[in-house]
Amino acid sequence: MYENNFPNKRFKNTLNFIQKHISDKETILDLGVENPFSKIMVSEGYKVTNTKGEDLDIDFSSVTNAKEDVVTALEIFEHLIAPYNILKEIKADKLITSIPLRLWFSPAYKSKTDPWDRHYHEFEDWQFNWLLEKAGWEIKDTAKWTNPVKKIGLRPLLRLFTNRYYIVYAERKKS
Repeated sequence: MYENNFPNKRFKNTLNFIQKHISDKETILDLGVENPFSKIMVSEGYKVTNTKGEDLDIDFSSVTNAKEDVVTALEIFEHLIAPYNILKEIKADKLITSIPLRLWFSPAYKSKTDPWDRHYHEFEDWQFNWLLEKAGWEIKDTAKWTNPVKKIGLRPLLRLFTNRYYIVYAERKKS
């Protein structure tokens, strides 16, 4: 089911969380281009539409014109300069979003070759909750998990028991 070993735990935990909260009868708009995980959601029976690679910091049309029931934003918001703006514009009533958590022992991720593959934000859970709440979302459920790596050293040891990923199920606040 999973194409390589690296994201297995993250993909499994994310899929379990989605299945807990979202019926395969609901349609999903997945922020970001088609990716290995959106293909997993489709293989599990979900109807998924992906955005087309537009800059979500300035082009909100994918969410303002969307008719899907749910938006998933899986490790997207850390790449945006101002995630609040698109969070406010989402028309769906349900949101599942995940982020890598800020780790005190490791700097924010920055690709040396890809200018888009960089983390502008790495949130603590309370900061991300606050962002969601301020953008009009009510948090219904959350989960965290670690991301151990097969290396030797202090950082790999810390990754054994320090949560790296955070996922949230939220619903649009009723006015």
